[in-house]
Amino acid sequence: MPELPDVTVYVEALRERIAGHRFLRAVIRGPFLLRSVAPPLAAAEDKTVREVRRVGKRIAIGLEDDLWLVLHLMIAGRLHWKGSAVKLGPKSLAAFEFDSGTLSLTEAGSQHRASLHVAVGEAGLEAFDAGGIEVLEADENAFAAVLQSANHTLKRALTDPRLFSGIGNAYSDEILHRAMMSPVALTERLKPDEIARLFAAARGSLMEWTDRLRAEAAGKFPEKVTAFREGMAVHGRYGMPCPRCGAKIQRIRYASNETNYCAPCQTGGKLLADRGLSRLLRDDWPRTLEELEALKRR
Repeated sequence: MPELPDVTVYVEALRERIAGHRFLRAVIRGPFLLRSVAPPLAAAEDKTVREVRRVGKRIAIGLEDDLWLVLHLMIAGRLHWKGSAVKLGPKSLAAFEFDSGTLSLTEAGSQHRASLHVAVGEAGLEAFDAGGIEVLEADENAFAAVLQSANHTLKRALTDPRLFSGIGNAYSDEILHRAMMSPVALTERLKPDEIARLFAAARGSLMEWTDRLRAEAAGKFPEKVTAFREGMAVHGRYGMPCPRCGAKIQRIRYASNETNYCAPCQTGGKLLADRGLSRLLRDDWPRTLEELEALKRR
């Protein structure tokens, strides 16, 4: 799922291409894409774009008459820009035509989760804001207060949009690795120096990756948006060497997600039990990398 760095670069690229231009019409092909009925999508046609904004992981396009087109790409949605009209392909859910070009939305797979809403005014837009703070705009005290407002694991806290805006599975892995902290550490047990380290890691990771994605796009529309990027320390790198210590990256799998981490760097060398395997292995679950490697050699 595109997260804060990816969505920020999307927003900047769109702002450059459509701000001040007229939105002509939308061609919706995905039957489940449009999730609102009032006002109708047609009400936004022939309106000038006044603003493009990020709202959490959503992209909001502000038009005349205080109308907003609000896009959530979810896991597999991606945006593409052409300076002319485009023909919708088999994976295309929609095309948004402007007098400056066409923005198309594609979604891989059969689970069409991407969504489009039409909202009215700031109040309508605020309905899509889960309330999490912007880490790049907050100070350390605000970060600490939100982090310890309830007792959660660090992984859950960082990815909760009611606590922190725009952070998901990928960048939470990178933040925790940079901070050298366990994804299952509890927020209420953190010491002030640990919170300071996590705050610095969160800001550093988000700023660094936003800058890297801007540089990668090099003024063009970002087409290579993915949760698994070359240069990431742990996310999507299960079994590969940690760039800090060289140990193999480990994972915890749950539902359709997984958390990646380095045991020596983040958990004192202790392996975190994978829910699926630990149910089967129970007391036989290896507790260290050495035990795990020994099992693999049998």
